[in-house]
Amino acid sequence: MTRARLRDLGITVGHLPTGRYNAITDVPGISVGYKTLVAERPHVVRSGVTVILPRDDARWEDYAFAGIFSFNGYGEMTGSHWIEEAGLLTTPIAITNTHSVGIVRDAILRYAVESGYAAPFYLPVVAETDDSWLNAAHTFPVKPEHTVEALKSAKSGPIAEGNVGGGTGMICHHFKGGMGTSSRVVETRSGAFTVGALVQTNYGVRQLLRVDGVPVGREIGADRVPLARVFPNEGSGSIIVIVATDAPLLPDQCKRLARRATVGLARVGGTGHDGSGDIFLAFATGNHVPAHPDGAVDLRMLPHDQMDPLFDGTAEAVEEAIVNALTAAGDTTGQEGRMAHALPLDELKAVMKKHGRSR
Repeated sequence: MTRARLRDLGITVGHLPTGRYNAITDVPGISVGYKTLVAERPHVVRSGVTVILPRDDARWEDYAFAGIFSFNGYGEMTGSHWIEEAGLLTTPIAITNTHSVGIVRDAILRYAVESGYAAPFYLPVVAETDDSWLNAAHTFPVKPEHTVEALKSAKSGPIAEGNVGGGTGMICHHFKGGMGTSSRVVETRSGAFTVGALVQTNYGVRQLLRVDGVPVGREIGADRVPLARVFPNEGSGSIIVIVATDAPLLPDQCKRLARRATVGLARVGGTGHDGSGDIFLAFATGNHVPAHPDGAVDLRMLPHDQMDPLFDGTAEAVEEAIVNALTAAGDTTGQEGRMAHALPLDELKAVMKKHGRSR
C-alpha cells in the first residue's frame, strides 16, 4: 500500500481542527527545508538535514521567544543555553544525525556571515538523533553544503514526511521512523491561534506503540513485522520535537508549551527511557523582537489562564506528528543489510477498525 498520512487512512487522533496543511507550516511565516542523502558507495548513507525557518527572510533580524524542555537528556541541542538564559530564538533550527551536529552548526554560522547578516556572533540551534544503525555515520556523509541546500530549499505549505532530511535513517518503535508534522487551530478568549509540531522520531519499544489509544505495537508485534534492533537496550533512541505557534507568548510560556510535547509523546508510547534524547523546543512568533532595538520593545502576552487550549493543541499535534512519521516512512535497507520495516498500513487500518477507531 502506498505510504500515506494518518488522516488519509481514515484515522484521526484528538478532537481539535487542524490547519490547512496539518503541518508546522500552518503557523504563518514558518518554512521547512530538507536535504536527503541516500547512497550505496563508497559507504551506505541514509541521512540528511532538516531545517525550520521561524520567520522566512526575517529570521536573522526578527527574533522569536522560545523555551526548551528536556524530558530525557541523552542527546544534544546546540544553542540551548542561550535560549534558557534569554528566551530568544535567534537562528534557524536544524535537525540531523548525532555525528553531524557540529558540521551543521558551523554551516549555519558560515551561511549567516557570508550572507551579510550583521550580528557579532550567532549561536545556531542544531539537534540530533542517532541514525548509525542504518547509516554509516562514522564516515560523516553530511557536509556543510548539504545544510545550505536545506536552508535554500525551505518552503511553506505541505511538506514531506518519513524518509526525508534528518529522518532518513531513523527508527521509531522498531518500525521505520523519520520526520512527521501536524497542526491544530485553537480558540482562546484572545482569539484563534495555530500550534504546529515537527518531530524527528528515533525512539521507542514496539509493544508500547499506541495510535489513538489502540495498542498497535502489541497487535503488530515482532511475529508480524521483524523488529529493527537499534541498540542492545531496545528502548534507547531519541526524539526531537519542535513546537511553533503564532500566539503572543513570553519565554516562560514557551517552556510550558514545550513541556506539553511530553503528553503527545506519552500517548503514542514514549516513556523517556534512560538512553533516549528527548528534547523539545517551543517558539512563538506572536511577538517581534528586533535584533538591534533602539529602545524598549513593546510586547504582548497571552494570559496564563488562556494557555490550556494551546496545551491541548500541542499534545494533539505532537501525537499525530509522530504517527505521521510512521505512516509516511517506507521500508529501508541500510548498512550491513540491516532492514527497518515500515508500519504496514493495511494492518494498521485493520487493527484500528477492530477497535472502532477508523471511519
